[in-house]
Amino acid sequence: MTNVRRRVLRPQSSNAESRRRQRRLQKKLDQLTKERESLKRWMSRLKRAFHAMEKLQTKIARLERQVEQLEAELIESAPE
Repeated sequence: MTNVRRRVLRPQSSNAESRRRQRRLQKKLDQLTKERESLKRWMSRLKRAFHAMEKLQTKIARLERQVEQLEAELIESAPE
């Protein structure tokens, strides 16, 4: 009868596991830094666009009021 080979069971090196976790952590930290920089760029663009939109809305509202006033004056001064 043949004997079954025995496997030698050794505990995994905690050092290798620690290095693997350290690499994963560093990769995630690098990704986080990259995403934060991207968000910072987009936020500055968004702020610029938002303020430009606010200025346009203010300008349009002012022009609409002026047009209404001129139309009212035109109607009042129209000969009957």
